Parts: sequence; structure tokens; C-alpha cells
Amino acid sequence: MSRVFSSIIDAIGDTPLVALDRITTGLDGRILAKLDYLNPGFSKKDRPALQIIDDAEASGALMPGQTVVELTSGNMGTGLAIVCQLRGYPFVAVMSRGNSEERARMMRALNAEVILVDQAHGSKVGEVSGEDLVLVEEAVNEIVQKRGGFRADQFRREASRRAHYLTTGPEFWHQSGHTIDAFCDFAGSGGTFAGCSQYLKEQAPSIKCYLVEPEGAAALAGERIIQPTHPIQGGGYAMERLDLLSDIAVDGYIQVSGEQARNFTRRLAAEEGIFAGFSSGANLAAAMQLLEGPERGSTIAIVICDSGLKYLSTNLWD
Repeated sequence: MSRVFSSIIDAIGDTPLVALDRITTGLDGRILAKLDYLNPGFSKKDRPALQIIDDAEASGALMPGQTVVELTSGNMGTGLAIVCQLRGYPFVAVMSRGNSEERARMMRALNAEVILVDQAHGSKVGEVSGEDLVLVEEAVNEIVQKRGGFRADQFRREASRRAHYLTTGPEFWHQSGHTIDAFCDFAGSGGTFAGCSQYLKEQAPSIKCYLVEPEGAAALAGERIIQPTHPIQGGGYAMERLDLLSDIAVDGYIQVSGEQARNFTRRLAAEEGIFAGFSSGANLAAAMQLLEGPERGSTIAIVICDSGLKYLSTNLWD
């Protein structure tokens, strides 16, 4: 039923689920892709951005007019910029210079203050490492202290995974007609994987949930870090622990290369008409590995994390 939303915030979530039947032609099984790049901020991070602010308001942790500050690769920052603008909070996004320029421009357009932090020595533009993230974290803590700000803290706040437990997971289950056999997701903060896998396993414990990391930086899988930098922005920071995954069961770990992520992102656009970013290609690459291996014959769910428009200045579309 059609209705008029009171604000753009009401348009967050309830995104379409699409079968990637063109890409999977000839394979035994299906991949169902949730188009979260159609959220107002063009990414899945709109969901936890709204949940973090809602929960902070409800608990009294966020005071009227208080400045919100967050470390971001650009997607959470975009979501928070939208929510904070409409709720009346100044917002400061702190981001590594290694992330694509489109993200900073979009956040500024949405009235956010954007502070860019220089990368660690030896890091490449377009390849944000865990060392780069440490420098951004230091800058965030300094700004929070100086301005008396509220730290959104997407890597630690329960709201970051609860958003996906309350919305993304149920949408997957009901839109698929309860047919999902497996789920895989590229690890950033871990919130999407944690929230979706928790909900899906409550519906059917047999559903297998796989965590996706970059080749050479699969710290969560316990692998030795030999290549901490890679082009898959928004995750794969070679962090050995993610707080949001501390009590979440992982059925398996999958590694994908930057080149695989790039190639499958391009295939999404060319074959399915889905113009997505690097991590969406990583999710698809992982799902294809599963269909060709342990999940042959299964229905696998993935998230299309963000829009390809955020990568026009990178080599994704060269």
C-alpha cells in the first residue's frame, strides 16, 4: 500500500530482494541479493545509523543538540549525516584519506563536517588498512573529548547489530518465503553478519552463516596477515576481534581477493543491472564459492552493501 513518508528517515529499510539468476545460470542453487544500496544514503549503514541514534535518545545517552562524532569509511557517516540533520544534531565524520572522495563530498552535501585523516606510512589511496583505522580512531577520540561529543561507535554499540536483527534479518526471511539455506557477509564492523545470522538461525538453526574476509587479511579466520591492504573499502581491516561477533556462531570463513571482488561487482552491473560497490562484489564472489562447493543446491542470501556511485574515482570502473 502506497503512503507518504513524514521524512526520508521513514524510507530506511524494507529494500527489495532480487534473485541473481542470470549470474548463477548453470549452477545448482540460487543467490538472493538484498538491495540495500537503495536506502536513502545508498548503503546498508543507514539502518544502524538510525538505530544508534534512536537507542541513544531513548536511553538519554545523547542530549539535545549534542555533537555526534564517528569513525567511518563513508557509509555509516552518510547514514548518520542524514539522521542527525533531521533530528537536529551536528555531525562530525572522521575518515581516512584512503577512502574514495565521493563519500566525503556526499557527507558534506548532507551538512556533515568531514575531517580527513592522513594514511599510515606506506598505505595506498583506495586501500585502507587496520593501521590507517588506528589513526582515525585516535582523531575521533580527540574530537569527542574536545567537543563533548557523543561517539556513535559502530564497532561496539549493540544497536549496530540490533538494527539488522530487527530489520534486515526478518526482511530476508519473509521476502524469501522462508527458503534461505545460507548467508554470507563481508566483515566490516560485523554488525550485519551478527544481526542477520542471529535472526536467521532463530528461524532455522540449520542455516549456515559464513564470514567473508579479504585474501591475505583474514584475521578473524585465524590466518596469518600477509596482505593487510586491499581495495575492498569498508571492511577487511585485519582485526583479530570484532566486539559485535563475540557471542555469534560462525559456520565458516571465506576469503576473496580484491580482483575477485572487482570482477563480480562489474558482473553485477553488466549482467544484473545492479550498480554496486566493492564489498557487494566480495559478497557475491563468496556466495559463488559456496554454490560451487559446500552449499551446492542451496539458496544463499547476501547484501548489496552500497552503491557503485561511491567508487567512480577508484579503479573499480576503469
